[in-house]
Amino acid sequence: MFRGKSDLVKFRCSLYEKKLLTIKASSSGLSLSAYIRRAVFDKDITERFSEEHIELYKMMIKYHNNFKAIGNMYRKRNPKLTESVYALANEIKAHLKKFQS
Repeated sequence: MFRGKSDLVKFRCSLYEKKLLTIKASSSGLSLSAYIRRAVFDKDITERFSEEHIELYKMMIKYHNNFKAIGNMYRKRNPKLTESVYALANEIKAHLKKFQS
């Protein structure tokens, strides 16, 4: 039989620490208690993206795809240009992976 969370744990912190915890919890879309439980048990806490972050992410995906396409077009004509374009596309992809983690 499932028993809900019934035990209460209290701890003291400064007003600044409480505000910081509250801000971090809300930016990750969690309640304060859920945020603290995840932090204590070393579970992943991912911050939710703002609309601006989402737009930047979409723009970087578009740039990555465009650079790959440019690299494919020049592959046979100028291999060094292809290498530099692919390097730039891979750098963008690395930054995109940081968004996902």
